[in-house]
Amino acid sequence: MLRIDLERGLVEVDRPMGTITYPIGSPQAFEWISRAWLRSGWDGKYVYSFTWMGRPIIQLPDDVLRMQEALYAVRPDVVVETGVAHGGSLVFYASLFRAMRRGRVVGVDIEIRPHNRHAIETHEMADLITLIEGSSTEPAIVDQVRAQVQPGETVLVILDSNHSKRHVREELEVYGPLVSPGSYIVATDGIMGDLIGAPRSQPDWGWNNPRVAAEEFLAAHPEFELAPPAFPFNEGTLTDRVTYWPGAWLRRKCMAAAKVNA
Repeated sequence: MLRIDLERGLVEVDRPMGTITYPIGSPQAFEWISRAWLRSGWDGKYVYSFTWMGRPIIQLPDDVLRMQEALYAVRPDVVVETGVAHGGSLVFYASLFRAMRRGRVVGVDIEIRPHNRHAIETHEMADLITLIEGSSTEPAIVDQVRAQVQPGETVLVILDSNHSKRHVREELEVYGPLVSPGSYIVATDGIMGDLIGAPRSQPDWGWNNPRVAAEEFLAAHPEFELAPPAFPFNEGTLTDRVTYWPGAWLRRKCMAAAKVNA
């Protein structure tokens, strides 16, 4: 049980060994309140209430801003995202690249609905977006994605399509080699593992989720490490992310570091 006392500025958490009380501004209180807020937002479909430049984005705002920070730091030439939906995320990345005067976006989806394709292809950012329709793990589709990347270009990959463990693991295997040293492959929506019993959840989400796929991939690929980007600015006392993407940020090690750790 979680109790929030705003008048006294306290958060109380009932645990098996008794009740623990935290100051409301403490990292521990923030963690517990964030858990409740994320679950409430999931149940109420909070992320389904945002657009970017007119296109539904369906992402947690915290994750959107953290992705912006990462893209500005890495400055990739190409972002590959599996999962297009309404195209809001593609438009978001493209708009950042327009401001940065470099970069383009490749979006892959097994089905791009005609009205979404039309909206993306007629958008102000359309010239920076390439759409590829088909299964993200099908060899012919993977080859099409690879053909969009020129030798020496910096690539960042975001996985946001089918979130089953098997599919994400396959995506990690086929798109991992595209990721540049110092850049990332991001296996989104690992929060599924914390949502069993919630609306729209499935009983197997405890193991059948992107976070578990990422853990298995890391165990087999020492050239990658779990390394969420550090906050580029933080004058507060809180360091934990409020995110739908726990365990998502897999960074490809730089060659020198990889050899030292081998």
